[in-house]
Amino acid sequence: MPFVTKRLYAPNRQKAFLFLMHELGIPQNEAQRLIAKGRLSQNGIVMSNNAGFIEGECDFILFEPLSLGLEPTFVASEFAIYDKPSGLLVHPQNRHTPYSLNDEIKHRFGHEANITHRIDQETSGLVLAARNKESERALKMMFEERQITKKYLAMVKGHLSQPLDIQEPLLRREDSSSIIRMIVRVHPEGKPSRTFITPLHYFPETDTTLVEASPYTGRQHQIRVHLFHVKHPIIGDPIYNQDETDAVRFLDREMSEAERFTNTGASRLLLHAYSLDFTYNSNPYHIVSREDFITQCFEAMKQK
Repeated sequence: MPFVTKRLYAPNRQKAFLFLMHELGIPQNEAQRLIAKGRLSQNGIVMSNNAGFIEGECDFILFEPLSLGLEPTFVASEFAIYDKPSGLLVHPQNRHTPYSLNDEIKHRFGHEANITHRIDQETSGLVLAARNKESERALKMMFEERQITKKYLAMVKGHLSQPLDIQEPLLRREDSSSIIRMIVRVHPEGKPSRTFITPLHYFPETDTTLVEASPYTGRQHQIRVHLFHVKHPIIGDPIYNQDETDAVRFLDREMSEAERFTNTGASRLLLHAYSLDFTYNSNPYHIVSREDFITQCFEAMKQK
């Protein structure tokens, strides 16, 4: 478990953030941020004031990254790129998440290393990680200003023969249920969204088409919702390739793998982030995934 509770001891009354800076070897803003997140407690009471004082024994919830041996596919002095497998979370959902890509990044490059963007847990492919705070700020700004081009591969239902320029606004559901809120839909009150779709190859034996998807905007579930909207849902999509009742059952973890396969046509979401193009410090980069996505698609579409 990456999050562990450690017993610390402050020998005299002092500012809590100064104590953590000395004890953990972290900068002031990081120490204050961790206190504000409720990581420090004393006598069972969580400290909420990041300018407060500490003395004596205290408990600190520490993130100790766990490595399972996932290596980056590309390493530069300021950043690294990982080829994430389907099913792996990019970032821990909470303190009980046993393992995520963030573990590997911080285990290899240190506590300042961080992910600069996210892809869905079920989506496989390239994830760009910064190795320090400066490069993190720069790369995140590049994503915001659309200076980084991301392209995906997807296996979709049916025969798609012509390129598509999908411009449909997307709205995340407003509902009391956090599960329902995860479902996005096309809606006139949603945020402007645009995805370019290029068909690459039709497979008549499975009535599926391999497509390239290039999102101009970066909305949650954008590619998945846009392809579902044009009647070519991604094979294996457990949210947008089955009815909403079953989608909620999947999110509630009430659906078996066999039922998911029957409903969606595959054991995983057949969406893969396969290339990144950008220029950093005047150096151009074109990084392509080394994974054989097409073979993975047909393996996932086989009945076990």
